[in-house]
Amino acid sequence: MAKEDAAVEAGEKQEPAPRLASTFAELGICKELVEACDLMGWKEPTRIQAEAIPHALQGKDLIALAQTGSGKTGAFALPILQELLDNREVQHSFFACVLSPTRELAIQIAEQFEALGSAIGLRCSVLVGGVDRMQQVLSIGKRPHIVVGTPGRLLDHLTDTKGFSLKKIKYLVLDEADKLLNVEFEKALDDILKEIPKDRRTFLFSATMTKKVNKLQRACLRNPAKVEAASKYSTVDSLKQEFYFVPADYKDCYLLHVLNERRESMIMIFVRTCESTRLLALMLRNLGLKAMSISGQMSQDKRLGALNRFKAKDCNILICTDVASRGLDIQGVDMVINYDIPMNSKDYVHRVGRTARAGRSGYAVSLVNQYEAQWFVQIEQLLGKKIDQCKVDPDEIMILKEPISDAKRIALTKMKDSGGHKKRRKVGDDDEEVEDHAHSKRSFKKSNRR
Repeated sequence: MAKEDAAVEAGEKQEPAPRLASTFAELGICKELVEACDLMGWKEPTRIQAEAIPHALQGKDLIALAQTGSGKTGAFALPILQELLDNREVQHSFFACVLSPTRELAIQIAEQFEALGSAIGLRCSVLVGGVDRMQQVLSIGKRPHIVVGTPGRLLDHLTDTKGFSLKKIKYLVLDEADKLLNVEFEKALDDILKEIPKDRRTFLFSATMTKKVNKLQRACLRNPAKVEAASKYSTVDSLKQEFYFVPADYKDCYLLHVLNERRESMIMIFVRTCESTRLLALMLRNLGLKAMSISGQMSQDKRLGALNRFKAKDCNILICTDVASRGLDIQGVDMVINYDIPMNSKDYVHRVGRTARAGRSGYAVSLVNQYEAQWFVQIEQLLGKKIDQCKVDPDEIMILKEPISDAKRIALTKMKDSGGHKKRRKVGDDDEEVEDHAHSKRSFKKSNRR
């Protein structure tokens, strides 16, 4: 130890860090997949891809930690597809299983697999709740190469779908692994692990990671390579983070102030409850803003419909619960607003990771009231830094009080009325949006003229 210290004091050169590959070909990815990456606009590997893929191609299990938006899906999809291609003469149905904590993330992962494997005839099945099971049974019957699913629905099919088995899979991937290793998924995950072979490769990927060794052992990793392309809990450098300290009674006024400052931006607003998503969306539409909501209480079709309309920029504000905070890659999100501060500090990292993705800049602002200050302090402690506070003229906020009060009253009335007519009338997402926008124009011509 003394010799090492002396060497440092003497100014001896330290061993330089190994250079990371700058192309997918240099990583050892085959020509077909390099071309697929090029078609997807992936010109060079991200840091997590450059660090994880070599270990994966060497046949190692992986525990990989990287900031959200850094290309984790490509880091596990490319090695899996490469081995599938290397054994293309063998009919490898049910080659890999990828588990995700949310339906939307599972669908997104499957889309990336299909895009990367489009030229090689890749078959992929998505097994998630909220979707007709018979459609999924038919998809399983086509003997897909890749199965992507949420734990509960995958276990349902393993239990009830005749002829469906994962006893020959070669790869198991846990995406957003910290969430999947939590108690809520514990039983389903344990039961799935009993149904798949122990002689397999296992990849754990996440933006945040638990260190509970017993849970990692339960996932049956064998001498895994550990790759950290980020500190344990961190946000990307291109993300600007600020907060407003707001009185709880005027939080909506501060929200509208922030939205008025960035009316053309693509914005995701995170709230705590499903009811809040609906109320805020109605209130903002009454104020003439293009807002939609997404929450776990919506049917899967409606959730996907809202996401697709946001992606297509039919609306520029998406109000959501933490169902949308995990892993979703929505291009062009300029800003994340934490309307409600998450009680779990790690959820903040996932939320703000919806912007500043793939090298882009982004902005995250939190509206912190007097009851949430302690949770925000915990977030700063987790990140290891202070977040800058924004100031605003109180008169600018109070001007917004009256129109917001009117908008919220009408929104609450509409929620009450629609709740009372559920049995008599069902409104689809599109009809609901048209009705709300028409209502907003009728009701708020006066407010907009003030």
